[in-house]
Amino acid sequence: MKVKTILVSQPEPKMENSPYSRLIEKEKVKVDFRPFIHVEGVDAKSVRQQKIDLNNYTAIILTSRNSVDHFFRIAEEMRFKVPDAMKYFCQSEAVAYYLQKYVVYRKRKIYVGKRNFIEMIPMFKKYKEERFLLPSSDVLKPIVPKTLEELGVNWKRAIFYKTVISDLSDLRNVYYDILVFFSPSGIESLLKNFPDFEQNDTRIAVYGNSTINAATDAGLRCDIKAPTPETPSMTMALQKYINVANKK
Repeated sequence: MKVKTILVSQPEPKMENSPYSRLIEKEKVKVDFRPFIHVEGVDAKSVRQQKIDLNNYTAIILTSRNSVDHFFRIAEEMRFKVPDAMKYFCQSEAVAYYLQKYVVYRKRKIYVGKRNFIEMIPMFKKYKEERFLLPSSDVLKPIVPKTLEELGVNWKRAIFYKTVISDLSDLRNVYYDILVFFSPSGIESLLKNFPDFEQNDTRIAVYGNSTINAATDAGLRCDIKAPTPETPSMTMALQKYINVANKK
């Protein structure tokens, strides 16, 4: 069956010439964006109940833009002046770049990983004497605490924000040829919003092994998978599938 409509379960990219823009232009398909999950910050009282005192930490582990936003939000709510000597350990260049929203980059001690959490291990080993705070969501990849525990660093996790399922009731009678998912939470949102969902001819596109497993466990058929050596990005995987489907 040909592909004419795609729903991506994420916010629309802010950059004008995104890979999705090129996909729309080249394949003449309609692509809509709708977050299936969203983030809500917890308040300072909730953080205090976790026995978190920001004065006790010398380094912050930042794994996402959300962790950056909510660390500084909580610091402001607690009237905590983040010291200039604070060290920031950022999982990726994108996170480190986003940090400039809050600090003067060249005047701070910022350590940057490459892409995934495992690649930060050499930095943690080098600075084992630091007292690390990990601002996180209520949903945390198991590899993060596992890695920190195995390294024996002095660290504490603090839940500064929560992942919440979005209300998608307005999409009940809207149908797309392809639904695109990037996390198990997206799959959970689909099934919570539409418990009677039947896949039928709808193609499911999934990114990452954990998302594939969640979709499969939910009884869904995964028609498009990324990343692969041939299609390292979701847009490349969609492009490849559409090229075949729309030629029939």
